Amino acid sequence: MNRTATLDRRTSETEITGRLALDGGGLARVDTGLGFLDHMLATLAKHAGFDLELDATGDIAIDDHHTVEDCAIVLGRGVSEALGDRSGIRRFGSAYAPLDESLARSVVDLAGRPWPEIHLTFARERIGDVATENIIHFFRSFAVEARMALHVDLIRGDNDHHRAEAAFKSCALALRTAVERTAGGVPSTKGTLT
Repeated sequence: MNRTATLDRRTSETEITGRLALDGGGLARVDTGLGFLDHMLATLAKHAGFDLELDATGDIAIDDHHTVEDCAIVLGRGVSEALGDRSGIRRFGSAYAPLDESLARSVVDLAGRPWPEIHLTFARERIGDVATENIIHFFRSFAVEARMALHVDLIRGDNDHHRAEAAFKSCALALRTAVERTAGGVPSTKGTLT
């Protein structure tokens, strides 16, 4: 089965197109108009082993909120679509990722029940052109649209760029494990997910 999804979202605030392949090589071509978001999405794709093409135009003259949120929505929906009925996957994944002094942990359950628990702290209001509150919002929106339980915790860190990047890397590594194919059927004792 080819686990891919077409990414498409058009609103009065954003226009997003692209493609996602879960069984890729970590190749990313991302252009959202927000440099820091591009960096984080490329990081996510690289460490999850996903191939990601994503082009977004949004009302960034107002602020970054709609573009960040809608990229999370599109990416989450893409993961859900590419997983199909979610049979034959590992389902669970967890990972720690450091970046210098920063350390983050992510835990994923792809059971189809969305639940974001995102516990990140930042000292600054912005990292590059992205508001730090929207980094937290990205993970929440991504979890809801991917229909997954996602716990992301910052364990320690001083540098906000490092904090955010460690969070994206740990999430990517947890997803890499959770989407892994297995020989089994539905990964649940009740015989169905959700």
